[in-house]
Amino acid sequence: MIQVHSLRCEYLNNPLGLDVEKPRINWRLSSTHRAAKQMAYQIQVALNGQFSNLLWDSHKVVSDQSVHIQLNQVKIEPFTTYFYRVKVWDNFENVSDWSEVATWETGMLHSNNWSADWITASNESESEACDYIRKPFHLSKNVKSARAYASSLGIYELHVNGDRVGDSYFTPGWTSYQERVQYQTYDITELVTKGENAVGMILGNGWYKGYFGFEGRTNIYGDRKAGIAEIHVTYENNETEIIVTDHSWKASKGPIKMSEIYFGEVYDARAELAGWSKKGFDDQQWKETERVDYPKENITYQQNEAVRKIEYIKPEKIIHTPEGDTVLDMGQNMVGWMHFRVNGNKGQEVSLEHAEILDKDGNFYVGNLRKATQKTTYILKGDPLGEYFEPHFTFQGFRYVKLSGLLNEVVLEDFTGVVLHSDMESTGEFECSNPLVNQLHHNINWGLKGNFLDVPTDCPQRDERLGWTGDAQMFFRTAAYLKNVAPFFTKWLKDLEADQLDNGGVPYVIPNIIQKTSGNLGGVTHSVAAWGDASVIIPWSMYVCYGDKRILEEQYESMKKWVEYLRNQGTKEALWDTGFQLGDWLGLDSEPDTYTGATDKTLIATAYFAYSTELLMKTAEVLNNEEDMRAYQLLLKKIKKTYQQLFLDATGKLTVQTQTAHVLTLMFELADEQKSKQIATDLAKLIEKENYHLTTGFIGAPYLNIVLSEYGYHDIACKLLLQTDYPSWLYQVTKGATTVWEHWDSIKEDGSFWSDDMNSFNHYAYGSIGEWLYKALGGIDSAINQPGYKHIILEPRPGAEMEWVTASVDSMYGKITSAWNDNQATFEYHLSIPVNTSATVILHGVSPAQISEQQKQLSEIEGVVGYTHENDRTFLEIGSGTYSFSVGVKV
Repeated sequence: MIQVHSLRCEYLNNPLGLDVEKPRINWRLSSTHRAAKQMAYQIQVALNGQFSNLLWDSHKVVSDQSVHIQLNQVKIEPFTTYFYRVKVWDNFENVSDWSEVATWETGMLHSNNWSADWITASNESESEACDYIRKPFHLSKNVKSARAYASSLGIYELHVNGDRVGDSYFTPGWTSYQERVQYQTYDITELVTKGENAVGMILGNGWYKGYFGFEGRTNIYGDRKAGIAEIHVTYENNETEIIVTDHSWKASKGPIKMSEIYFGEVYDARAELAGWSKKGFDDQQWKETERVDYPKENITYQQNEAVRKIEYIKPEKIIHTPEGDTVLDMGQNMVGWMHFRVNGNKGQEVSLEHAEILDKDGNFYVGNLRKATQKTTYILKGDPLGEYFEPHFTFQGFRYVKLSGLLNEVVLEDFTGVVLHSDMESTGEFECSNPLVNQLHHNINWGLKGNFLDVPTDCPQRDERLGWTGDAQMFFRTAAYLKNVAPFFTKWLKDLEADQLDNGGVPYVIPNIIQKTSGNLGGVTHSVAAWGDASVIIPWSMYVCYGDKRILEEQYESMKKWVEYLRNQGTKEALWDTGFQLGDWLGLDSEPDTYTGATDKTLIATAYFAYSTELLMKTAEVLNNEEDMRAYQLLLKKIKKTYQQLFLDATGKLTVQTQTAHVLTLMFELADEQKSKQIATDLAKLIEKENYHLTTGFIGAPYLNIVLSEYGYHDIACKLLLQTDYPSWLYQVTKGATTVWEHWDSIKEDGSFWSDDMNSFNHYAYGSIGEWLYKALGGIDSAINQPGYKHIILEPRPGAEMEWVTASVDSMYGKITSAWNDNQATFEYHLSIPVNTSATVILHGVSPAQISEQQKQLSEIEGVVGYTHENDRTFLEIGSGTYSFSVGVKV
């Protein structure tokens, strides 16, 4: 049997408002056979679920492709629902049934299809308060379907007939607003009815005009909030009607007196506008709205998943601090807000302040928040039945909540932490016999959840929360194990491209809001090594992890512009030795009271120049651009030669004796094979000299364990992982961390803190060790020549004193599992490979004769296509299926 399931369009399940003229679909397969492959497929696309109104039939297509099938033959129209289904043929002459029907629905498709106007409240800029805008409307017939399309300059909530529409938050998201503003599509069929109706929007400042960035600016993109919306109604007789934002809408202030991302929210329940988005509401005292002249050409559909409420956390306990504060301990450093219930008198003011940490005396600590206050203030209306509240347009990074203004005894059941982040599908699982390492993995995952809120931020609590490019590229591969981040980064890369300078330079943060006045960044705002290289590294990594060739096509010019920018920077074409560099940020080998490690900045810059050039060369090859491929191949040779002349002596040793220098040289293959072996040996000695501790910063840490395992020093990589004293990954765990810290010692051994100016306790950069957990200990990787896990590399490397490891990744083709159990007698290896993929299993220190499954030799095992033995490693070529190999006892 072969079955087709899990159909997706552009990574999404039945998406609404998908404005892609050539959409791509993918599906997964299940089979009762091992080594099952798809040999052919058939796709049908129709305008109804019965497929009687057929638009296109591919008929039988001989192909094993089941991901990113581009529907070039279907002409896409706006405001249309498309139904599709798939059947396949396999290599055992089975034909599947038709899959379940899946859909995608287009929205505006083109910006010129917008009929609505941008509108704003006439006194909008006079107050910190949020604006409420509304309009009543009449529907003359019974409704068959209704869609709402909405966006804002700022952040909005859409309401229809008294109900908040959808489950998305912080819409329309943070983009490079001058170039692109996203809109969202909602199915509101169940919310409207024949007769009188009403629609409204609440508008907040958000990233658009609120106080944002560590420079303390407001009105970064504009000085007036605005909204735009359309409701498209289809009646049962198929007639249509459109309700739009225009001058007929009215505006008022309301109970949200202030809502800022850094500062929290002030809500006065006494000023609530009961029924403001319902029919029959008296809005005579409301003021007219004004049209805003803002380009509709900038409006684009939402590419990434929305921010949603993902999970709920109950506080673990109430703490009464030495200073006399009442504090809730959530037990987890989280991002989102508190939902709470209060009883009290009209006009009573209750406040919740949020912090990540308690100081060494056990007191509530907000020093590391800098100017951010993270405070929710609620003024009661005096409802005797109790009042419930949660904020609207702000989010907090916190574990601890200080309560003020409550008259009654605090009851834990009245408080719930609401975790919010971009609603990415979870794909990675990792567990091992060491509970400290399991907590580290937990912390890495929660670091992602806390910082992937529409953009990949550096931290979620202080007055920063910016999309630092370097942090994002360093963590990308780990993130791609943990979550399906393809839509998330597709959107973010569009903003990178939009903010990229004409000369190819890439800003430090995307979207870019840093001004040249930032003195602590050298007075420049763009283009440093490892940060700007995100423009090349992330698209290529997306291709490797998801097989997404389109992202390379769409980002190619941006990638090329960056490499050409580097080409023009140095004193020589193949050297980057000029300009400001962040260097090995927070490296432990730095000078006292400085942020930058000791590794030569020209070495770092030139190494990344080589790496980006190599990835651009590979991208050109994938895209069949032979001319560029040859040109960048030649440039890469020049860069490597220059690098070797400058940084390698005659004996093959690096002239820069830091861990990071050795790591980059090995990771980016900047020396020949023989010299690389010497450099790896030298790296091992440097680590031994530090009593098996690291000295790397942001740049060296992501690759340190990877190169050690790759070059024969897996035992040292495991020793680094298992260290529990400072500096190490597990030091944070022993100090009670539930997320990854910005510094190796954000809490010092004596309980004091790093400097308040830059000490985040939720900072995912050092969480990049997660890639090694999955790739080395778990053994899961994708072959580059068949990307997206079409061909899987399974190379588990036991070590770290672990008895067992279980890892899995839910790929585009399905779930990949790699689990081993190591004891004195045998090594058990259990794995599963999705249908329509294959794998190479690499087992170290094992001969083929030692491998069996249920007492069968390799040659007798179904699904094992072939095997070889080389350099004390056995290579198995296998097809899809679930396997349980035993190693250590000859058959």
